[in-house]
Amino acid sequence: MDTHLEVTPPPTDESLAATAAREGSDGPAFVALVERYRQRVWRICFRLLGSEHDAADAAQDVFVQLFLQRTRYAGESKYATWVHAIAVRTCLALRRSRGRRQRYETAAAETARHVHAGAQQPAAGLKLDLAQMLESLDEVDRAMILLKYSEGYSYEELAPIFELSVSACKMRVSRARDKIQQQFGGQ
Repeated sequence: MDTHLEVTPPPTDESLAATAAREGSDGPAFVALVERYRQRVWRICFRLLGSEHDAADAAQDVFVQLFLQRTRYAGESKYATWVHAIAVRTCLALRRSRGRRQRYETAAAETARHVHAGAQQPAAGLKLDLAQMLESLDEVDRAMILLKYSEGYSYEELAPIFELSVSACKMRVSRARDKIQQQFGGQ
């Protein structure tokens, strides 16, 4: 008597996406995709926005967009690439909408807080942290650098997210690294 049980592998993201496109509101396939991507989307949003609150808001926006656009996934790329592209575009739009003014106001308030707390102003030879270096880049270059080095994306994975060729991604990442090196290399 054969007692072997066949274990069915879990459905792929792409098959769940196809099922979700046919389902009504919040069907089980879409719920499963949300569970699979919840942490990854939040992490990307946090790295691109730098704030837990903003990351949570952006991640929620991403999942709303995924739900509304669930019938638009055409399977031309991995589902993960499609999701991450929506996350990146959502975060870039949020960063643009809140503008640099808010970041400067926050930095000024932080400096004032340190001065009032008795901290001395930093010396001219100030060591900059990575966040300050990344802020010197434009939004797209910053996002590419973060996804490449923090999330481990390959250039082949970055290309469809940013709608660029692989060689264009390599060039932008290289130029962004060069810019950081030129501006902050001696610090």
